Amino acid sequence: MAKAWTRWQDWAAVVLGVVLMLTPMWSETTDRAMWTMIVFGALLGLAGLWSLAMPGSVASEWTHMVIGALVFIAPWAMGYADLMGAAWTSWIVGVLAVAAGAAALPEANAAHSGLAGSH
Repeated sequence: MAKAWTRWQDWAAVVLGVVLMLTPMWSETTDRAMWTMIVFGALLGLAGLWSLAMPGSVASEWTHMVIGALVFIAPWAMGYADLMGAAWTSWIVGVLAVAAGAAALPEANAAHSGLAGSH
């Protein structure tokens, strides 16, 4: 059974969220890009904390992947694909968030199954 606060993939999601949130401090952004990165970064970090606290939560891993996909498409959807630093950060963080969620999913499923069997 997975122990809370130990899965590296969930720590990665927290770090990725913090990096995304702080990127406007060192990268050129517009107001729209800045707020997109701050909001998605905060959501990703919170999803990582949720996964860390509840390692049997499969939904939290899917949340990482959905947020990662939204972060990846954000430069085009929110109109900041021409801001290279902000756009590349979003693309890289998005891909890594999806990968971290996918990598944690088998362990979360196993932990969830173990929880279901213990009732």
